[in-house]
Amino acid sequence: MAEVSPEDIGEDKSLLLVDDDEPFLRRLAKAMEKRGFEIETADSVAAGRAIATARPPAYAVVDLRLEDGNGLDIVEVLRERRPDARVVVLTGYGAIATAVAAVKIGATDYLSKPADATDITNALLARGDDLPPPPENPMSADRVRWEHIQRVYELCDRNVSETARRLNMHRRTLQRILAKRSPR
Repeated sequence: MAEVSPEDIGEDKSLLLVDDDEPFLRRLAKAMEKRGFEIETADSVAAGRAIATARPPAYAVVDLRLEDGNGLDIVEVLRERRPDARVVVLTGYGAIATAVAAVKIGATDYLSKPADATDITNALLARGDDLPPPPENPMSADRVRWEHIQRVYELCDRNVSETARRLNMHRRTLQRILAKRSPR
């Protein structure tokens, strides 16, 4: 589904984009506008909730972690105000489990960052049980492992000793992994 036609989107082309990474938000807004969506952007939970309450869009792309809170708050407002809205949640590091929770409360799908406009469009426009095509560049096995370690680390309140114990790994090995950048 490389080319999107206006018929694919439907009559209501409203799309809310919520992300606190301004350069990413601008690029995504421009790319989605070229695909035929009518864009509104927000850079915080407060702004996203305000738009979702006043003008609930047909589509939304919401970042999970925002500076002023959790993007799931916006998903809940959208579900209340417009149950048919198609919502894709974007996740950064260590947030896959939370993304699954997002789907449970009403998000259509979730994608890990960095997601491109094509992957996002495919996820937004997938209907019923149709799954969007697999991403062109899925996470590597090293990245999935790193995500899991980050998630457990966050759940253990960033306690290295407790995380190492729960992952059944040596504390120094864990410290070396945590000190490195995330794999691609």
